[in-house]
Amino acid sequence: MDGGRIQPKTEQEERRVLNAAMDAGHILLQNGAEISRVEETMERICRHYGVMTGEFFVLSNGIFTTGGQTSDKTFARVQHIPVKGASMDKIVAVNQLSREIEDGKYESIDDVERKLEEIRRMKGFAAWQQILASGVGSGFFCVLFGGGFADCAAAFIAGILLYIYVLKVSAPHLSKIVGNIIGGMLIVLLSLASYHIGLGVSLSPMISGAIMPLVPGVAFTNGIRDIANGDYISGAVRMLDAVLIFLSIAIGMGVMFTIYHSMTGGIMP
Repeated sequence: MDGGRIQPKTEQEERRVLNAAMDAGHILLQNGAEISRVEETMERICRHYGVMTGEFFVLSNGIFTTGGQTSDKTFARVQHIPVKGASMDKIVAVNQLSREIEDGKYESIDDVERKLEEIRRMKGFAAWQQILASGVGSGFFCVLFGGGFADCAAAFIAGILLYIYVLKVSAPHLSKIVGNIIGGMLIVLLSLASYHIGLGVSLSPMISGAIMPLVPGVAFTNGIRDIANGDYISGAVRMLDAVLIFLSIAIGMGVMFTIYHSMTGGIMP
């Protein structure tokens, strides 16, 4: 120990520390953490266990790690990490782990590896919980956009049906762009159907509320934060990914409105 830091005794131990740091970064990045948080967590783990030669280059979909002397690196590893949605529970768990490591609660890297594996295997919310949350969120957003009780009920139903589609069809079988185009079409179709059967009376709040589960708010916000922190490449990639989703949703909604207009001559006032 040196000032609370644990000194690795062998090259093999240094490699295990670097691998553990990279695994922690992988979990964070895969679940939507910003670049600065990923780099800081990896550096904290390495610093606590006495590995001062680790160098990390983190992008929005990949981590590059080297370790050893400047002229003769003894460790090099690259991981590709596809851009996915956010899972805040895993981000919080890794952040808590890094704080506990600095507090000296994990003297052995074996314990850290086991804890990271536990975090990696953490189960997300059940499908019914995600579907219900989508419906509730859609309903409350409808209220925020000026909808009444009937509009809120219509948005609630549309949000539930939308997320059933997302979990059963879009996520497992379709690309992100195609899935969001169809999702935008589905929301407009459901909202129009609710409007015509009298369940909702204001079309705009229904559509605006029901479409919110598809909107990549976390990715867009993290893209802005990455750019503000100077991580221009990663921020631009995340912003582009979010913008593509926005455009896909808009295309789907526009296509459905065009079909409806050509069939009926317009939207009822």
